[in-house]
Amino acid sequence: MLQGNVLQITNYEMLDERKLMDIYAESNLLNTEWKCPEELDKNLAVQNVEEGFLKFLREDFFNQDEATYWVLEKGESWVCALRTCKIECGSYYLEALETIPEERKKGYAVELIKSVIASLKQQGALHLYDCVNKKNTASLNTHKKCGFQIIAEDAYDYLSKTTNPRCYGLEYRF
Repeated sequence: MLQGNVLQITNYEMLDERKLMDIYAESNLLNTEWKCPEELDKNLAVQNVEEGFLKFLREDFFNQDEATYWVLEKGESWVCALRTCKIECGSYYLEALETIPEERKKGYAVELIKSVIASLKQQGALHLYDCVNKKNTASLNTHKKCGFQIIAEDAYDYLSKTTNPRCYGLEYRF
């Protein structure tokens, strides 16, 4: 049973920047350590990371084939998000799954992934790929609940076209 409304955002202009950055607030704070190591003011560092994130979405991500941000909305709040893009005929890449901390362990990520899978199935998709950090047990378990399997010890990031030994490569076959 759906606990929220799933939004499909297919261009940057549809995006509510603040609501999206609220979902990624925890990750953005962590990312200041390597993206803004010289910045002593954490608020300014987070602002810089957010600006870089939004610039990536505006200039790179939404220029990918069939780029879509999927957001689970509960009431007026965005609680969980991920993004997908088509990487080849019948195959899609999923990344950036995140749930706001106060809404974790309530099934929202599973609900969102399953909604994405159902939608992609209707479009004739054959495979869905993802990279998940080997230390992120919660995300690995979420993906497995949704039918993903680990297919590579070192993940391949289809957007950056790089291999990441810190992540597993996962696949969902339709």
